[in-house]
Amino acid sequence: MGKKIGVGIVGASSERGWAAFAHIPALKSLGQFEIRGVSTTKRESAETTAKSLGIKLAFDNHRDLVERPEIDLVVVSVKVPDHYAVVSDAISAGKMVYCEWPLGRNLTEALDLEHKAREGKVKTIIGLQGRFSPGVQYLRDLIAQGYIGQPLSTNVKSYTPDDQWMGRLEPAYEFMALKANGATFLTVVLGHALDAFAHVLGAFESLSAVASNRLGQAIRTRDSQPIPSDVPDEVAITGTLSGGIVASVHYTAGRVPARPFVWEITGRDGSLLIEATNGYINMADLSIRGRRGNGDLEALPIPDSYQKIDGGLAGPPGNVARVYAQFDSDVKTGTAFAPGFGAAVIRHRVIDAIERAADTGQRQDVNLG
Repeated sequence: MGKKIGVGIVGASSERGWAAFAHIPALKSLGQFEIRGVSTTKRESAETTAKSLGIKLAFDNHRDLVERPEIDLVVVSVKVPDHYAVVSDAISAGKMVYCEWPLGRNLTEALDLEHKAREGKVKTIIGLQGRFSPGVQYLRDLIAQGYIGQPLSTNVKSYTPDDQWMGRLEPAYEFMALKANGATFLTVVLGHALDAFAHVLGAFESLSAVASNRLGQAIRTRDSQPIPSDVPDEVAITGTLSGGIVASVHYTAGRVPARPFVWEITGRDGSLLIEATNGYINMADLSIRGRRGNGDLEALPIPDSYQKIDGGLAGPPGNVARVYAQFDSDVKTGTAFAPGFGAAVIRHRVIDAIERAADTGQRQDVNLG
């Protein structure tokens, strides 16, 4: 076994958050990585997390962590408004960086961070792990192998009834009431989904959109008081994907009337129907059925070969582990199959086009770079 990649996690907690749920189990399942340091905003929580992981390095300032020589890869798992500063400091320290999605609060921040990483020759990962889910990988291969022939059109309808997207905000999520903070129903839920869709069929090249706040003010759960909110809770997009595929995507932050997630793909020689029990394609287990020609709709179970990952992790931690495993391979072989900051910029460009289309009422071409 070669030299392990030393990891430092900014925003690590042993009790809650995405790092505890996904990153830590993923890293512990892979022998190529070693968690060597953690940082939170409070010394006590950092030391508690470090003790639970059996490591020595614990900081209440991310700058102290990124400067440590033991740390090769900095994992940024903090609130979106804090991404820019932490990622910038990690790049300045010459460290590889794994940043959770979205990369920045907006396209401008994302472009600047991608530029800094490129100029510094720093390897990067963006947390768009949905493209590594077994279902998405299998769909990509089914279409590439010609199961439906030439793809012609696709449509998606999804519901996400979680409180934070419906405007009931716990204290940790109150910052999400404002679009300027970069963590919205559009940027987070749609951002992940659009990456998975693009991995299967291609990215939007031209689109029209509606992004509307239909639920109005948000409510702080700590005191049941209303607070201003300008984030969308309904997003509908129509347009064309790479190769001219006609696409329609409609996401609702609301209660599910029937099926939480339905994705249809029509081709010249067949069609696919994809369903899930929740609206988060980056975390959901996908059920796939298909029809060729005039045949009956048939179940297409995901083969076991798509499920395997070191450590036997399933669900979101398994998808994150697949990203890490691919990144380790990229580092060793010089490839770039794990999504980096370049992939993040493409997603930010599409979101920027959606926002412009919704604001102006005019169709937008997407600059994919």
